Amino acid sequence: MRRAACYGSLRRPKSLLHNRADRTKTAPRPPPGGGLGTVLGPGPKLTGPLSHQRVRSGPAGVGLQSASSGPHAAGVTAASRPRHAPQHRRPTVSRDPSPGPALLTMADTTPFSVQARRTLKTNFFATRDMLTHFLPRPGPQSRSCRVVNVSSFVSVRTLNQCSPALQQRFRSEDISEDELVGLMQQFVDKTQTDQHREAGWPQTAYGVSKTGLTTLSMILARRLSRERPDDGILLNACCPGWVRTDMAGPKAPKSPEEGADTPVYLALLPAGATQPHGKFVSDKQVQTW
Repeated sequence: MRRAACYGSLRRPKSLLHNRADRTKTAPRPPPGGGLGTVLGPGPKLTGPLSHQRVRSGPAGVGLQSASSGPHAAGVTAASRPRHAPQHRRPTVSRDPSPGPALLTMADTTPFSVQARRTLKTNFFATRDMLTHFLPRPGPQSRSCRVVNVSSFVSVRTLNQCSPALQQRFRSEDISEDELVGLMQQFVDKTQTDQHREAGWPQTAYGVSKTGLTTLSMILARRLSRERPDDGILLNACCPGWVRTDMAGPKAPKSPEEGADTPVYLALLPAGATQPHGKFVSDKQVQTW
């Protein structure tokens, strides 16, 4: 039976596709509020400070824990929120003029430059660190493993709000991980001087972080297919939908159980499956990127 574990972010990224001699050593403790992700597979049992992370029981014995921050995360609890997150602000629902579900906007007076730095650190950079350290190692034990990154439909909407040049790079099949990291850092840097809009970025730190996460998922999936084709690892990004949580409020249309439907579907893709892989999935359907 597959095991599922959720990991916090780590600070020193290493190569994600090659085995490390010191892999079994105790990992450093993740910083508070680090990004979370879910890795499923028959890999070795974890030890060290990350092994005590609380994992809720899900269908077929699969452990589930929120792998994202934001209004579309499934099952976000007080325990999984970053410690520095303000608890007193209440979300309000606004209707975006473009088609699609209502979006949440937070009555947050934090300067946008600070929002951008913190949001990208948690949702993109910390999740990348987690994937770098804990993507299943090469070998028979990694076959048929499933990696699920919880993104958001907002990633697509934000992509469409970027400049044509940025859209072209995010959609390109030759964008590298280093280039993507540089673009995410460029967004953060430009917000510090309020020049991000002139550089082609929209006014949404959450959306940019999720655009980056979805793109990263596609980059890593292509690399796995190219460098480890026999391992059968399937890596995807998904949107759980607008879920009733403390953050999203009681009017969201999906229950936490319904929000877990797509992530669990991707986590339990049967052995021998080849698709979806490197896709963005919502309601168990591959979405156009």
